[in-house]
Amino acid sequence: MPEMPEVETVRRTLTPLVAGKTIKKVEVWYDKIIAGDARAFAQKLAGKQILRVDRYGKFLLFRLSDNLTLVSHLRMEGKYRLLAPQAAVGKHDHVQFAFTDGTALRYSDVRKFGRMQLVETGTEREQTGIGKLGVEPNSPEFTRDFLCRALAKKSKKIKNLLLDQSVVCGLGNIYCDEVLWQSRIHPLSQASAIPSEKVTALHDNINQTIALATKLRGTTVHTFLDADGQSGQFQKKLQVYGHAGEPCQRCGTVLEKIKVSGRGTTFCPQCQVLYREKHKQD
Repeated sequence: MPEMPEVETVRRTLTPLVAGKTIKKVEVWYDKIIAGDARAFAQKLAGKQILRVDRYGKFLLFRLSDNLTLVSHLRMEGKYRLLAPQAAVGKHDHVQFAFTDGTALRYSDVRKFGRMQLVETGTEREQTGIGKLGVEPNSPEFTRDFLCRALAKKSKKIKNLLLDQSVVCGLGNIYCDEVLWQSRIHPLSQASAIPSEKVTALHDNINQTIALATKLRGTTVHTFLDADGQSGQFQKKLQVYGHAGEPCQRCGTVLEKIKVSGRGTTFCPQCQVLYREKHKQD
């Protein structure tokens, strides 16, 4: 699934392709991609201009004229690309936005998990899944103190908590494994039991990793491509994700892989400490 660095990379590559263009016609070939009535969705978008493309967490926000915002979540395999509107429709192409300048933005999705929703600008938190998200890495709100206070109240396992997006958003499976290894925290540690100095390290590693991954245009492990059709480069920097069975780069212990919240999770059993509340250990 594209995580925050990948979605930000898509936003940055999409912007010069679509900003300022006016939508002439929308075609929806798979209705379930659209939240609500697909025909009404297409009708409302006709004639609207794309002012800019924003992002929050893993959501893309197409800001449109007439105070409308198209909220798009790529989920596992969603991709956007610019082409001619008359180009052959592939089996995984589901939505097309044809512009008045003779180009078109097409959305494709192998698994059909992605979703689009048209809302009034400013109501994204009330109308979409954005309302359930925590703060973003590298934002003014995401301070060391904030993370320490937030984790102190949570009994969840730390990887579950990072994956559910409710405290800090934008991290998925790849970056969770990476930042927990960097911070020497076992993925099954109880959030409230992690010492403050380790939470501080986790905070800093989240910020640094997300910033570097964004600079390197994201991680391409399976199929991620940006709007220009280019792959990311952060996969060359991965220290644990995808390296199960290999020696830990820090201590040499063989990295192990387990399931956490149904997600494959790679960690070092030697240098990532399992923190639990004392009464849970008895």
